[in-house]
Amino acid sequence: MNAQKKSAEKRLRAFHGNSFDDYYDNGMRNYPLPARAILGLAVLLCFVWSQFRWRWTVEDKEKLVGDKTPRVIIMNHGSMLDPVIIVVQLWLRGIRVRTIYKSEFDKSPAVTWFFTRIGAIPVQRGTADMKAVRRARAALGRGECVLIYPEGTRIKSDDEPVTIHEGYALMAQLAHAPVQPVAIVGARDVTRRGSHLHRFSRVWLKAGDPITWDSLGVEGRKAQLSAMSKAGMDAVYALRDELREEHPGKM
Repeated sequence: MNAQKKSAEKRLRAFHGNSFDDYYDNGMRNYPLPARAILGLAVLLCFVWSQFRWRWTVEDKEKLVGDKTPRVIIMNHGSMLDPVIIVVQLWLRGIRVRTIYKSEFDKSPAVTWFFTRIGAIPVQRGTADMKAVRRARAALGRGECVLIYPEGTRIKSDDEPVTIHEGYALMAQLAHAPVQPVAIVGARDVTRRGSHLHRFSRVWLKAGDPITWDSLGVEGRKAQLSAMSKAGMDAVYALRDELREEHPGKM
C-alpha cells in the first residue's frame, strides 16, 4: 500500500498547470519551489505581524513543537488568528501541517489559490466528507500533521450553541495517529462583535499531551472512535479553562 501511495504522488512542477486537487492530494514536500517560497514568506510575515499586534504566547510549547510525530491537532476556535499561530510554530521547527478549512472559502478563487499553496485542505461542513477524511489520512501517512477545529466555526461567546464535529477522530483513527489538544484564550478579543477591525490584545495558547488510541481503555473501532471524540474535546476545554484561570478576563 505504501508503494501505491508513493506512486500516486508526483512532484509538482512550477507553471505546469497544477490543479487545486494536485495540491490537496500531494505531499507538501512535492510542492513546486514557488509554492514553498510563498508559504515561507507568509509564515515569516505572519509571525512578525501577529506577534506585534497580539503578543501571543504558547505555554508548554515543547509539547507542540518538540515532537515531529504526525498527529491530528485540535483546538477551540475564537478567531482567524488561531491557525496562524499553530502553522507558524510548527513551520519554524520544520514540521509540515495541513489545516482543514471550510469549503465556503472556496467561493473566492484567489483564496483557494492561496490556501492550496500553504497546504490547506477543504471540508464540506454538514456532510460526511470522506474525500477530506481520505486526504487527511494520506497527509498523516506522509508524516504531516493535520490541524482541525471540531467546533466548525469561530465561537465568539460561551452562550453560542456548539456542535462538535467528530471527523477529526475518524481521520486520526484511519491513520493510527494520536490526537493532540491545544487551547487558546484571548482570541475572541482580536475583533469586536460585528466588526472586522482588528485591535491590540494578548493571546495565550496551551498545548496538551497527545492522546493515543491505546490510552483510551476501550476496544472496538466504534467504541474507540466515540471515546476519542469525547476525550479530545474534553482535553481542549480543560486546557482552555486552565488558561482562563491563569489569565482572568481572557475568553
